[in-house]
Order: sequence, then structure tokens, then C-alpha cells
Amino acid sequence: MIFKQALRRELSLTTGGVFLVLVTIMITTLVIRILGFAANGAINPEDVLVLISLATLGYLAVLLTVSLFVATLIVLVRWYKDSEMIVWFASGLSISNLIRPILQFATPLIIIIALLALFVWPWANRESTLISQRFQQRDDVSMVSSGQFKESARAERVFFIEELDVDKNEVKNIFVADSKNGRVSVAVASTGYIQNSEDGEKSVVLHNGRRYEGQPTQPDFRILEFTDYTTKIRSKEALAPPPRDREKTISELLNETEPTTINPNRAELLWRIGLPLMALGLVLIAIPLAYVNPRLGNYTAMFYAILIYLIYSNLLNLTQNFVSQGKFGFFVGIWPIHLLALVIATILIRNRINPSVKWWRRQLPAAFAKK
Repeated sequence: MIFKQALRRELSLTTGGVFLVLVTIMITTLVIRILGFAANGAINPEDVLVLISLATLGYLAVLLTVSLFVATLIVLVRWYKDSEMIVWFASGLSISNLIRPILQFATPLIIIIALLALFVWPWANRESTLISQRFQQRDDVSMVSSGQFKESARAERVFFIEELDVDKNEVKNIFVADSKNGRVSVAVASTGYIQNSEDGEKSVVLHNGRRYEGQPTQPDFRILEFTDYTTKIRSKEALAPPPRDREKTISELLNETEPTTINPNRAELLWRIGLPLMALGLVLIAIPLAYVNPRLGNYTAMFYAILIYLIYSNLLNLTQNFVSQGKFGFFVGIWPIHLLALVIATILIRNRINPSVKWWRRQLPAAFAKK
């Protein structure tokens, strides 16, 4: 009981600390990237915090997987370094006694990883896409604010309105500059109003103003006076594109059947299911990997841990691409990587239980002797 309580306590504290560090790094990276998008006009600056929160929620499953793996490794490496493992081994415990309490601690987190990958990941991606599309498909009226020059969504029109009465749909001192086919048209008026049509589009009607069209140095430059001038605003809602694979729910991935061998839906499902399985495999590998060899240094295992995670993650992504391209089926691609991780963990644990006996050294000479 003392052994399990000490292990559970240290795993909880270390996992929380590692997770907090990774989330901080993730948020810092997202802030830099999303602020760059806002500066370039790709997203609304007012949506920056929402997009950062959604992106962080989407990557929580990956961050929790890494946190669980690294925390297990850090705790066991410290126990080896401080000779606590020697005390436990002298008390009659072996490395196999670590498996059950560590899995008891990791199982709730693996379930959370599965829920995040299956449900929160597509929801966060879909909400981020909707926010970005809403900003890209915004109408010009939504960009207009009194006393400010505002550019339209397609960067082909600039509005300036000195006064705006939203309740009465009235505007005063309007400036509208259009750029089409290399020609610039500028319309100015003292008053106007916003007109709604039956088909859902909106227009701004200018009263008693002037329109300047063309280049001032060209002979076709014109100055026109008008009583009413209507400029259309592209406010008619565009159809939202179909959701991408990373935005589809589990039911959509399972119910959608594709006649071709290329099946990105199954590939996306393979990645979501593979993430909690990868978390389980990494935890099992971390148990024997944490053994500290004094000749190699205390934290040499961290180097191997990074290498193992990169290989595992890349193999999972590679399998996802193969399934998406139809090179092999979903049920063929779902198990080899995770089975290999389980076999590696079993071999390492067996070697740590009895490190003086190298079972493969006994098997290889016998195999060659038979030949």
C-alpha cells in the first residue's frame, strides 16, 4: 500500500507539472501563429482568444499522451537515481509490480485521451473553421464603423462613414472606393441608407453625391453627379464547404461510405483510435526504459524516450496516410504498430526482471546449432 500510494502521488504531481509546461509552450506557440494570421487579415482580431482556446482544446489529447509518458519516465528515473528502487527490490518487489499501479493511474487518463481524440478534437477543429469562414464571408456592412476606413473581405472595396445609425439604417458622409478590372471608382455623398432586398442581399444607397471614375491623368476620367447611387454589398450567405476529415464526428466517419479505395475517413478514425493506444504503449515502454545505468548518465533514458515517441508518432501518421491512400485497409493498419510497441515493452520488462539472462543470446546459438 505504501508503495502504491507513493507511486500514485508522485505520478499525479509530475504529470500535472509536465502537462502545465507543455500547455504553456503550446499556448505561446499558438499566440504567435494566430496573431500573425490576425495581422495578415486572415482572421478577426476579436476572435484570437477563442481560436487559441479551441486549438488548445484540440491538442489536449496529444499533450496528455506526452505528459503521461514523460511523467512516468521522470518518476521512475528519479527512483532509480535516489536508490528508492533498490529499497523496493530489497523488500521483495520487482519491476513487474510497477505495471499494475501505473496502469491503474494511467487508465483514467487514457480514457480521457480517447474522449478528447474522438469528440473534442473534431469539435474544436470544426468551430475554428466556422469562425474563420464567418470572417472570410463577412459582408461589407459588418466591417463599417463610424469614423474609420474599413476594407471589404475581398480587398476590393474601402468604406468610410462618418456617422452610422444602425437602428434607422441611415449613414452620413459616405466614402466608397471600388477597384474593378484595373479601374478605380470613388463615390462620395452626404447622406444615405442601408437597403435590404428580398433575396437576402444588402445595398447602400447614396443620396446627392459625386462619383469619380478612372485615373485622373487619363482622357477617360469622368466626374458624375447622382441623385441616388446604389452599391451592392455581398451579404448573401455562402454555402459552407463540407467538413474536412478532421472535423467530422465519429458517426459521420463511420456512416459515410466511399466507393473508391481511397478512404480518408477511415484514416482519420485510425488516428483517433490509435492515440489512446499509443498512450498505453508508451506507458508500458516507459517502465523498463527508466532503468538508470550509472555509466550512461541519469537522464539518458530521456533521449531514448524522445526518439521512441517520434518514431511511434510518425509511424502512426504514416499508417494513417497509407490507409487514406488505399494501400491497405483500416483493420490491417490499426494493430501492427501498437502490437510492436507491446512486444517491445514485454521484451524490455523481461530483460529488466532478469538482466543477467539474455534470452535472445540463448535462443540464437540454439537456432544456428540446429541449422
